[in-house]
Amino acid sequence: MNTRFTFKRLGAVLATGALALGLQSAQAITVGGKNFTEQQLMAEITTQLLVAKGIPAEKKAGLGSAVLRQAQENGQIDIYWEYTGTSLITYNKIIDKLSADETYKRVKELDAAKGLVWLNPSRANNTYALAMRRADSESKNIKSLSDLAKAVKGGANLSIASNAEFAARPDGLKPLQETYGFEFSRDNVRRMDGGLTYQALKEKQVDVSLVFATDGRVPAFDFVILKDDKTFFPAYAMTPVIRKQTMDTNPKIAPLLNALSAKLDDAVMSKLNASVDVGKKSIEAVATQFLKDAGLN
Repeated sequence: MNTRFTFKRLGAVLATGALALGLQSAQAITVGGKNFTEQQLMAEITTQLLVAKGIPAEKKAGLGSAVLRQAQENGQIDIYWEYTGTSLITYNKIIDKLSADETYKRVKELDAAKGLVWLNPSRANNTYALAMRRADSESKNIKSLSDLAKAVKGGANLSIASNAEFAARPDGLKPLQETYGFEFSRDNVRRMDGGLTYQALKEKQVDVSLVFATDGRVPAFDFVILKDDKTFFPAYAMTPVIRKQTMDTNPKIAPLLNALSAKLDDAVMSKLNASVDVGKKSIEAVATQFLKDAGLN
C-alpha cells in the first residue's frame, strides 16, 4: 500500500471539501436585523423564506441601527428591513416634510447612489409615537400631542419613558417638543431600554411612553396613541433593502421579498409582535407559522 499516496489523496479530498464549505458559506445571504422584536421577527421570517426557496441564508439580528446600516454599506449584511423615515432623517439628513410616497422615492434615490436597492414598501408604518394609558388619556382629556403640550405647559406634572436613542435622534424628543412648543422637565424624562418603556407605562411608573405604532403591546395593554396632529413624525414604511450587488447575483430574491412585503401591514405586524412580546412565543415559531399561513413557504 502506498501510504504516502493515500494520505496525499486524503489531504486533497479534505482540502477540496473545506474549500467547498468555504464557498458555500461565502455565498450565503446574510440577513440583518435590529435589536427589537419586529426587526428580529423580520430577520427570521426573511431567513426562513430564503432557505425554504433553496437560497442559503444566515441571520445576524440584534444590531443597533447605525451599526446595521454601516454593515450593509460595507457589504457585511446583504438584506434587512429598514424604515423609510429612518433612512431619510438619520442616514441621509433630510429634514424636509414629505409625504409617505415622497419619502420612499427620496430614500430610494439617495440610497441607490450607495449601492442599496429599496424594494417594494410594505403597508406597515412603524412610526414612533407617544402613548398613554387609555383611562388617563380619557380622564385628562389628552388625545393628541397638542393636548399633551397644553397640559404640560399648563403645569401638569407628567413624566415620559423614552429610550436613549429617541432622546438623541434628529427626529426625536427634543425637536418633537420644539415643534409642539412644550418641554418635559429634566426629572420627568425617564430613559430606559426600549423594551421597558411599555412595562413602565403599564405599571404606572410614568404617564406617557415612547412606543412603536405596530407594537403588539399597545392594544394588549390598552394604550392610546396620541395623535400627531402636526405631522411631526415622517412615514416609517417598513421595506426590504438589499445590496445591488447581492440582488444582481441572486435575481430570485427581489420577487420573493416583494411578495413578502405585500403581506405586511400594521395589523399583521402588531399581531406578530404581540405573539412574541405578550404571548411569549419564540420568534422562530412565530416566523414559521406566519410563512405557512401566508402561503409563502
